[in-house]
Amino acid sequence: MMQNRRTFIGGVAALTGLTQTPLWAQTTAPAPFPSKVIRIVPFGTAGGPIDVIARVYADKLLQRWGKPVVVDAKPGASGIIAADFVAKAAPDGHTVMFTLPLTHVNNAILMPKLPYDPVKDFTPLSMLATGGPMLVARANAPYNNLKEFVEFAKKQKVMNYGTWGNGSTAHLFGELLKRQTGANMVHVAYKAEAAAHTDLIGEALDFAWANPSTARAQSQGGKFKVLAVAGTGRVSTMPNVPTFAEQGFQGFDIDSWIGVYAPAKTPQPIVEAWTTALNEITHMPEVTARLTAFGFEPLGNTPAQFMTRYRADYPRMAELIKAAGVTAE
Repeated sequence: MMQNRRTFIGGVAALTGLTQTPLWAQTTAPAPFPSKVIRIVPFGTAGGPIDVIARVYADKLLQRWGKPVVVDAKPGASGIIAADFVAKAAPDGHTVMFTLPLTHVNNAILMPKLPYDPVKDFTPLSMLATGGPMLVARANAPYNNLKEFVEFAKKQKVMNYGTWGNGSTAHLFGELLKRQTGANMVHVAYKAEAAAHTDLIGEALDFAWANPSTARAQSQGGKFKVLAVAGTGRVSTMPNVPTFAEQGFQGFDIDSWIGVYAPAKTPQPIVEAWTTALNEITHMPEVTARLTAFGFEPLGNTPAQFMTRYRADYPRMAELIKAAGVTAE
């Protein structure tokens, strides 16, 4: 009997490792973060607004963490290529995405068969800033505000306009404007707003949408006139440009935002490291100034606050998509 008891205890000890190195001594310490090159995948093309903003943060992250930070644009397909790349990256915090609502809200509503799940496949880190796109026309256009623009548009056989992608907020606002005015407006999607603006200046388009930074630069350069800004308020760098609501157009008061995502299952300590770094960088005076210059209002929040805003925006965007009559192409 004593022999059997000893045999049993010995067997359990062998299975649990009690006769070997203690479990606490076998636990592998988590790898330090960051431990290698950090990759930021921005929405849009290299040189685009989000790419430029990502590079501002990349410089600050290099100073903070002492590791190289590469900004690696993967344009096309309304941000799907970039988002899918990040969704499938290793969840170790070394690959993140700087993006707009298009990849995680608009695309999800318009295209239920995305190669990624905007919620399950990502870990939200921080919403850096909020803002809204602007409606722009050539400087020599025969109208100076929305009322005059609509009156002109109704007299035309067709008005072609450009945005940075099908299903983008700018596209939705363009189609909503079309429905509200009854004018024949045809959407032309580009991989980046710069290409649309080139065609606008070259008279291949009749009007377009632009981020406030581009709109401001082009208007100061005598190329554009800015007719209105979407979102909940005016842009501090262009305070003379009224909102759509101020000009009598409803439904355009939805802000865009810049959000940062990591792949799903990123460890909590790494999420906290990213969130802290992003928020502190966002509130640096020089970074705040850059965001403001791009027409965004600096924010910087927690993953929980990010998700609260996401859940609030989703039904409003779905309502806007329905009102605009936009479908996936």
